[in-house]
Amino acid sequence: MLEPNFSTFPEITTERLLLSSIKKEDAPELLLLRSSEKVMEYIDKERTKTVEETATLIKRITEDALNNEGITWKISMKENPEKLIGTIGFWRIIKPHHRAEVGYMLHPNFWAKGLMKEALQAVIDFGFNTICLHSIEAHINPGNAASAALLEKLCFVREAYFKEDYFFRGKFLDSAIYSLLNKK
Repeated sequence: MLEPNFSTFPEITTERLLLSSIKKEDAPELLLLRSSEKVMEYIDKERTKTVEETATLIKRITEDALNNEGITWKISMKENPEKLIGTIGFWRIIKPHHRAEVGYMLHPNFWAKGLMKEALQAVIDFGFNTICLHSIEAHINPGNAASAALLEKLCFVREAYFKEDYFFRGKFLDSAIYSLLNKK
């Protein structure tokens, strides 16, 4: 069975980004992301409404890492490491199957600059080379063409398309599942 260890939180740097742990001080910026209709348009979860809700989310993210159940990074620009511009991580690690589900979001001011591709590539490398995952999956709303294109650029393959398998806000929604296998 896979046994990740996040007791020392791993920071990741890329050409332009710093991926680091989310702190309680990040709650206001995370609230801006998770309450934004634009950011959350294709993330079929209720919008966060208060800093307290966001603080509870940060506590859960921290506990997941301490319990080696998942890991979520704060995305910052290297030149401004204190400012949260997005999040990315393996929010669900399926240890018996050496598989994890990746999720991500980015502030609209930073869209279409290749930043999420850079962050996702770094997280994929970490997942395969450090955690020793065999595969990574992403569940997306099929209407999110930008996310589908990003995943496909990084060689994810759409494995499944489920019709009306997800109930949110009184409607049944479709889901697309993408996967990437570790070829090493």
